[in-house]
Amino acid sequence: MGKPVSEIRNEFKMADSARRKELYSLYADDERKGVRQLIEKSRHEDEKLLLELKRLDAMKVFEKKYAVYQNIAGIDEAGRGPLAGPVVAGSVILPADCEILYLDDSKKLSAARREQLYDEITSKAVAYGVGIVSAGRIDEINILQATYEAMQAAIEDMGKEPGMVLVDAVTIPKIKYKQAGIIKGDACSVSIAAASIIAKVTRDRIMMDFDQMYPEYGFASHKGYGSKAHIEAIREYGPCPLHRKTFIKKFI
Repeated sequence: MGKPVSEIRNEFKMADSARRKELYSLYADDERKGVRQLIEKSRHEDEKLLLELKRLDAMKVFEKKYAVYQNIAGIDEAGRGPLAGPVVAGSVILPADCEILYLDDSKKLSAARREQLYDEITSKAVAYGVGIVSAGRIDEINILQATYEAMQAAIEDMGKEPGMVLVDAVTIPKIKYKQAGIIKGDACSVSIAAASIIAKVTRDRIMMDFDQMYPEYGFASHKGYGSKAHIEAIREYGPCPLHRKTFIKKFI
């Protein structure tokens, strides 16, 4: 009689990839259904991990292209489109050999996954920063200029100068750093994807706090975007100080 299946299950649970290969050979002739299922499940997880590592490697194409520059920073924003709240930018410098599984464009991730990745990014990053520009400032200078201002602030907030800046879609004016604007950069650059998560999670947390101040607008659910419920609340209660006046003219 071989080892109990429960003991073998623990072996697989504790094994790294090299040890799993040894376990595959060790239990290759074990015909028990539970062992065969363990091996099949583990091999399937190995295949998924390999695909994820290949996907992440493909997202380092721009980091590799500009590898001659030290401290490459990814820049992205969250909140250009909402009717209320700030626009927030994130700036992240990741180590060249950094591996963060499931890192992706923040819009493709669940809120729970973003929170998890936020903690991993902030713990592994060489440096990261956040820039926040208020609704009032957006009304004053327009959303595009406010976005640039938030991005500039995020770079400064890192406390470390980047050698190169990768930006999602735009080119930031009046910065001294070499930069490249990458279309859909949050989906094809690990640095920009990390910045998009920092920006999104930061902004969502801000809007959750604002929901406590102005519960009638439902900021916790729509984060200031123009949902039907939000528009109806604006019409019923009028705007609050968080609303972008230049964005809600047709609703009031």
